[in-house]
Amino acid sequence: MKLSRLAIALALAPSLALAETPSRDDALKLDDTLITANRDVQKRSESSAAVSVFTRADIERLRPASVNELLARVPGVQVVQNGGRGSNTSLFIRGTNNAQSLVLIDGQRTGSVSSGGASLQYLNVEQIERIEVLRGSRSALYGADAIGGVVQIFTRRDQGEGVHPYLRIAGGSQGTWERSLGVSGGDQQTRYSLNTSLEETAGIDRTGPSWASDADHDAYRNHAFSFNLSHRFNDDLQIGLSALDQRGKSEYDNPYGRWDDSTFTSFPAKPYSDYSLSSLSAFVDARLSESWNSRLEIGHGEDKLEDRDKLFAGTDTFNSYRNSAAWLNNLDLGNGHGLLLGADYQKDKLHSSTAYSEESRWNQAGFIQHNYRGEHFSTELGLRHDKNQQFGSENTWNAALTVPLNRVNDVVLSYAEGFRVPTFNDLYGPASWGANPDLNPEKSKSYELQWRSQLAEKTRLEASIYRTDVRDLIAYVWNSSTFVGRNHNVDTARINGFEASLQHELLGWQSTLGVSLIDPRDRDSGHTLQRRAKRTLNLDIDRNFGAFGIGASWQLVSRSFDDPANNREIAGYGVLDLRGSWQTSQELGFDIKLNNLLDKGYSRVLYQNAEDSRYYGYREQPLSFILGMTWTPNL
Repeated sequence: MKLSRLAIALALAPSLALAETPSRDDALKLDDTLITANRDVQKRSESSAAVSVFTRADIERLRPASVNELLARVPGVQVVQNGGRGSNTSLFIRGTNNAQSLVLIDGQRTGSVSSGGASLQYLNVEQIERIEVLRGSRSALYGADAIGGVVQIFTRRDQGEGVHPYLRIAGGSQGTWERSLGVSGGDQQTRYSLNTSLEETAGIDRTGPSWASDADHDAYRNHAFSFNLSHRFNDDLQIGLSALDQRGKSEYDNPYGRWDDSTFTSFPAKPYSDYSLSSLSAFVDARLSESWNSRLEIGHGEDKLEDRDKLFAGTDTFNSYRNSAAWLNNLDLGNGHGLLLGADYQKDKLHSSTAYSEESRWNQAGFIQHNYRGEHFSTELGLRHDKNQQFGSENTWNAALTVPLNRVNDVVLSYAEGFRVPTFNDLYGPASWGANPDLNPEKSKSYELQWRSQLAEKTRLEASIYRTDVRDLIAYVWNSSTFVGRNHNVDTARINGFEASLQHELLGWQSTLGVSLIDPRDRDSGHTLQRRAKRTLNLDIDRNFGAFGIGASWQLVSRSFDDPANNREIAGYGVLDLRGSWQTSQELGFDIKLNNLLDKGYSRVLYQNAEDSRYYGYREQPLSFILGMTWTPNL
């Protein structure tokens, strides 16, 4: 009988954070805690990972127009868009490609199973409480796709006990309107947060020379909803539910034209996408003993996309569905030793208007990680075993050593392996796309040396030197004799990099400086990997004068290349933003943001005009402004 009860406890009650650390919901409010690095609440100083954090307070101070704008501030992270808000987005962490970085929403994987990568352009920043960006491979904990790093996005949480409503309205250039409304609260046992928002903009004309049909503004609309609920039965047991739903319409240009296979001719088009991005997750979190914490998570995610055209009938549908479950166990072994034991299960499904040879696959995994924290050094050692329906087994491991040189300086040396599972397009798509069911996963090895220093009371420096080697990269290989192309594991890459982050306060001015230098190379050709800038710099400066606040952001990006052969160069650029705020009372505040103050014209992606076959750059946001009002009544 006792054994049966224990088995039930293990199956249904799986981790409260240790008594000396805050709960997950409370930790989301703090700069000095992490959840992503070790899949549990952890102090930043105790983590071996290079991590950047944006809290809700940072979002309200910076007033970014999108998640992409926030991520671009992180050293080592580049975000490339096809022009303007809502356009297609690629995420490059430490020089790796878009499909080699994992994105989570409230702990659940998100993104397209057909093409890979997450639809970051459809995430409304008003629904976000916190973003953690982990740089460097974490496949030993998270499995596939975490070669470059992990981005964890948490939806909005409660603001404490009681009832806390808010209302925000903002309007600005290009017919932009942002409206959000929410309420949160609860008591010592039950907490809730309910939020909704509507974002609309007439957009910009993303292309220059193109079809006459592209000479219009590309509108974007996003309607978002989020909900969080948690209940603590006692000090040892808690349950919770999180939901996010975002859907809308995004117009875009198609300078390539719409191709007709029967006439071998391109025609002008007016395309747009109806999209839906949603995530649902639940957890049971329990402390089974003084030294044993366990957590059970289940989740469901959807990434739906329907491409339409105002000039042509028909719909191209690519709908992704993900079901997942995770069981995490944290054991305190005493004397500074800890153990993380866990298991993951995931099943991906694809529903598409295009015929695929396979439309679903599963993956199951088990992992273990040992942690030791001592006076003179700390260590991490982890191993994960994945079993995939398509590829069989894959083992990855990581190791880290942290040595405190003195009270204010730490050195971290780490090694990590990673892998990326080929997408459904890579494996199961039409033969004309190059699909190859015999592909193997892409694999990586990463080496990193970090230095962390508290230079002064209000000055902190973090710097990293790293190398990542990636093999078995998937590339489309054209056969000139058969005039047929196919995907193969033929490419290799080496990425060397340096990144640093400096946080400093002087005379009331708070500044954050991020610098990144990378050398991402194709090892066979020696060419720079496409669309990766070798140098980036980001600077944020802010100060409050009583009820007033002012700030500025400056971003510099060096040149890059749009093609693997490095024949088409994309010029570097610099962008300056200004912001201001006025808290007229405890309940009412105003803010203003000037984007691209110098009206700099720049591009991150080139397109080919079908009419003259020349390449041009997609336009990014010109000089614009947005003025907002936030009301937080006290009830």
